[in-house]
Amino acid sequence: MQPDVEAFFDEATFTVSFVVTDPESRKCAIVDSVLDFDYSSGRTGTKSADAIVAYVQERGLETVWLLETHVHADHLSAAPYLQERLGGRIGIGEKITVVQDTFGKVFNEGTRFQRDGSQFDRLFKEGDLFEIGALQGRVLHTPGHTPACLTYVIGDAAFVGDTLFMPDFGTARADFPGGSAETLYASIQKILALPDETRIFVGHDYKAPGRDQYAWETTVAEQKALNVHVGGGATAEDFVRMREARDATLDMPKLIIPSIQVNMRAGQMPEPDESGKRFLKVPVNEL
Repeated sequence: MQPDVEAFFDEATFTVSFVVTDPESRKCAIVDSVLDFDYSSGRTGTKSADAIVAYVQERGLETVWLLETHVHADHLSAAPYLQERLGGRIGIGEKITVVQDTFGKVFNEGTRFQRDGSQFDRLFKEGDLFEIGALQGRVLHTPGHTPACLTYVIGDAAFVGDTLFMPDFGTARADFPGGSAETLYASIQKILALPDETRIFVGHDYKAPGRDQYAWETTVAEQKALNVHVGGGATAEDFVRMREARDATLDMPKLIIPSIQVNMRAGQMPEPDESGKRFLKVPVNEL
């Protein structure tokens, strides 16, 4: 079955969020939502999320899932805000516990921060199934960018998060803690083993040189033939050599420090102190 897919592009973070709808039941899932965040002032906003709320409400859709492909390092999740406004269960990969343990230490979170994934409503593992009305979703564990990365295959559509980008831009970085270029290559092969006609929806777009428009939809066939990093039968050895060399030149994402602290908590801010204020930590020389 073919789901209806509506994309919402946040140019500030180059993130694409998706509303995935079963046309029969009018039930939907929201994938990789964005909470606006001004780092210089420490203020959040909901303009991006409110565009999704308006879309869902205007069409009379019922939200049943708020899906995260991974713990994002470049934007804050709006899942709790959307859950309050629209309902639905928040889901992520079961390896979130690995990410929580790693970054719980980086941010010196102490024992009050639970590292068991209990902040989320559902922890998915490889092969898990879930429903969006009459649509069936299937989970692929596709680590390499992070240990917890998932691809959600819903009908003829696959939501790959940061694992793959558009064919002319390539693939995700693999140098975050717990990342691995070798593992990323294997995960990409798992995605490329889906039927050629499978629609692939990527989580970011940066407009590759020579392209004037943002884009986020491609197919397995196009990725296999044209992806500049893994297309045309690129070997694992060639990919790992390229990926590691490229990653060594990349800066950390601008919002990595607030994003990880929030997203490993399912989009919630850290607990307030005795005065009711909430703070984000900046670890020095740790990333």
